[in-house]
Amino acid sequence: MSFSQPFIPSSPISPSAGRLRKSRFTFKHLSQLALSSTTCPLRVIAHIDLDAFYAQCEGVRLGIAEDQPLAVQQWQGLIAINYPARKFGLSRFIDIAEAKKLCQSLILQHVATWKEGDSNWAYHEDAFAHIATHKVSLDPYRLESRRILACIKDVLPAPPVQRVEKASIDEVFLDLSAQIHAILLERYPEISGPAPYDDPTEYLPRPPTTALDWNTDALVDLDHDETEDDDPDWDDIAMLIGSEIVRSVRAAIRERLKYTCSAGIARNKMIAKLGSAHKKPNQQTIVRNRAVQQFMGSFKFTKIRNLGGKLGDDVVARFGTEEVKELLQVSLPQLKSKLGDDTGSWVYGIIRGEDSSEVNSRTQIKSMLSAKSFRPTINTFDQAVKWVRIFVADIFSRLVEEGVLENRRRPKTINLHHRQGGQMRSRQAPIPSGRPIDENLLFEIAKNLLSQIIVDGRAWPCANLQLSVGGFEEGPTGNRSIGGFLVRGDEAKALKHYRDNEDHAFVRGDFRPEKQPKSEHGAIQRFLSRQGTSHGGSDEDVTSTHCELNGVEASPSVSSDALEHSSSPTVEEVVQPIPTTKTDPSLIDTYTCRECHKTLPAVQKEEHEDWHFAKSIAAAEKMDESHQSRRAGEARPKTPIAPRNFGASKAGASHSQKKNEKGQSRLPFG
Repeated sequence: MSFSQPFIPSSPISPSAGRLRKSRFTFKHLSQLALSSTTCPLRVIAHIDLDAFYAQCEGVRLGIAEDQPLAVQQWQGLIAINYPARKFGLSRFIDIAEAKKLCQSLILQHVATWKEGDSNWAYHEDAFAHIATHKVSLDPYRLESRRILACIKDVLPAPPVQRVEKASIDEVFLDLSAQIHAILLERYPEISGPAPYDDPTEYLPRPPTTALDWNTDALVDLDHDETEDDDPDWDDIAMLIGSEIVRSVRAAIRERLKYTCSAGIARNKMIAKLGSAHKKPNQQTIVRNRAVQQFMGSFKFTKIRNLGGKLGDDVVARFGTEEVKELLQVSLPQLKSKLGDDTGSWVYGIIRGEDSSEVNSRTQIKSMLSAKSFRPTINTFDQAVKWVRIFVADIFSRLVEEGVLENRRRPKTINLHHRQGGQMRSRQAPIPSGRPIDENLLFEIAKNLLSQIIVDGRAWPCANLQLSVGGFEEGPTGNRSIGGFLVRGDEAKALKHYRDNEDHAFVRGDFRPEKQPKSEHGAIQRFLSRQGTSHGGSDEDVTSTHCELNGVEASPSVSSDALEHSSSPTVEEVVQPIPTTKTDPSLIDTYTCRECHKTLPAVQKEEHEDWHFAKSIAAAEKMDESHQSRRAGEARPKTPIAPRNFGASKAGASHSQKKNEKGQSRLPFG
């Protein structure tokens, strides 16, 4: 048998051809991206870093051109230098005189300071010459930092999709994973459905895109075993979307607030932070997953966070290098043997770009510090008190920004640190929670702490003072002051009118309380008392009941018998008001009682018979009670038995001999 057409398989039979149709990532990885999981290989983290932030703040405040060399001065040193000034070789390690020699067109702006005796910070032209009486204030930069953070949050989607961590005054981490997941599903519907066979471990299809436009981003070169000819995978698509988001954030900061910033975009916080410093100023760097080894190999590991200081020095001493690319040649067992199991494993992973730290959305501060090192030292209590006053004003102005006046957040403790020579002493006190926080309260507490330190002796000369507050807590919500429970004016009049009407309704019998008050007498006695009032009482009895219902003493005109028989009223005891309209007796049906031969309205027949029935029961109970009392007296032994509790009080003895109430009986014992 022969075929006119050659056989064509319905599916590729080449293993290599089949692999090209699948991604390295699974549907499970895609779902982890939506949850911002730290272990997701598609995760995207961005780090935004303001360029020469203090210098930019002063440039924007003063309206200085961006190409004008500018430096921020603190006393006789430089703490920030903009990029035009750096072209002249300026750095933070040179003094003012040398900086002016290197750049004659340099503009120097001293930081704002608190002047001794002032209640607020300000910019002083001669602050650099008064180090003994001025204290540095960074409040202008903190205010701008808050504005920038608010701008970033405004551009991004609302929480929980938005995850923003303020790392410092001029840098922010963003976890863009959840936002990128939503955009991926919108742009690529083929991955939005359920996994084949409902198996999350099934691989995603390959992205339909074969070339990506990275715009003006700085791309780190790929690793040696990777090429740009390889088709992109979903991690590359995620990085591309992340770069678009970061570009829009940076553009908003630039447009609204006039600040430039650099950014790094990578799979974790550590690489993103290194990436933001890779190309500055006003650029963003993308470190794709396929470029991590190439990127990390270009650094000294002492530049990596937590690998500087003593640990970095120890690694350099043991392995004779500080280059990441050389340390990558060291095996894991070698690192463990020389650094210990935990430290060795951590170093092995960190130099390979592994970091699972989470972007913490809580950007609120945990403590506030205001400090001053004295050159020359101070030697009197009055001098120290003046500086404590400045510390308090400094901290309180920042507390206002945190919402302490609205009771949104407030600190719980205040600390004062004092250094004399090489000795540092501290005192701590709680901030009263029942009082609103103001400058006077904080000052009195801080002054008291200072007095405690001085009483201990050896307080002078003082080289350093530090005041801090901490233990911040969220203020209660929904609380009202006592004034919120009071009513005044028209509202009070309306409430009084309502209560008056309510009282009248109670007397009429329209009001029905949910809970009846407890009465000293039984239900039968109450019933009999009511019947006695109905049949033999006068108008004064009604008045007496009305007075008792309203908690008012009865009038002296009320009969003593009525007061004696009255009790705490219940619903049944409410007396109907006496009709004021006259009715013809011939029109009323009557009824004559066979027991007492009284003529009553027919409508009261059933109630009157019930009264007689209750009266007979009460009489029977009374006879039974007297009979049982007689029997108990006959059975009681003539010689009294001494009580076992010899320490019983006389009050207890007298209480046990009280007369039985009506309806009660004493049981015979012995």
